[in-house]
Amino acid sequence: MKLKQLESLLGTLEQFSNPKIELEQYPTGPHIASRMLYTAENSFGDVTDKVVADFGCGCGTLGLAASLLGAEHVVGLDIDAQSIEIATTNAEDLELEVDFVQCDLRNLGWRGPIVDTVVMNPPFGTRKKGADMDFLFVALKIASQAVYSLHKTTTRDHVKRTALRDYNAKSAEVLCELRFDVPQLYKFHKKKEVDIAVDLWRFVPQRLQGKGS
Repeated sequence: MKLKQLESLLGTLEQFSNPKIELEQYPTGPHIASRMLYTAENSFGDVTDKVVADFGCGCGTLGLAASLLGAEHVVGLDIDAQSIEIATTNAEDLELEVDFVQCDLRNLGWRGPIVDTVVMNPPFGTRKKGADMDFLFVALKIASQAVYSLHKTTTRDHVKRTALRDYNAKSAEVLCELRFDVPQLYKFHKKKEVDIAVDLWRFVPQRLQGKGS
């Protein structure tokens, strides 16, 4: 599937009608989502025929992009029941089979690397400090191959240091810097739209002994 076609299909998805500020619900736009997954597959082979998890899936954009690019199986996880409903509808509209599960990632009972790749646009930690790093901590535990994640560019040094030193990542690389459009979703927003500089990261977890290099 070509990049433009992927972006076009993602542009048809239903998004939050009543976003919850406490969960920092900002939709991942089709421009960023398509490039994120396209890069994961075309540069690294981390999507097609892989088991992919979408952490904090919201309306399902990243997980559905993975499915469109030929992932073997996709599971989307989110704490918000309304998001899971919208994501499920989006999957049905695209005639894709994706499992969407309501759960709190911090209490995820999965043990060990049981998916190949995790993709996520975590809360930036504006409302709850460190929320994005909580997501990354769990992602690096359950991914065997790679974690793709968006984090504010202003936190770049902190993200790299924490991933390598505290979360035992084998590598942490910024693939590119993107502009994340935050539309005027909440009353406290003064402008119609704000651009936030975000980094697209690829983290590689430490592989278990005997599982390859």
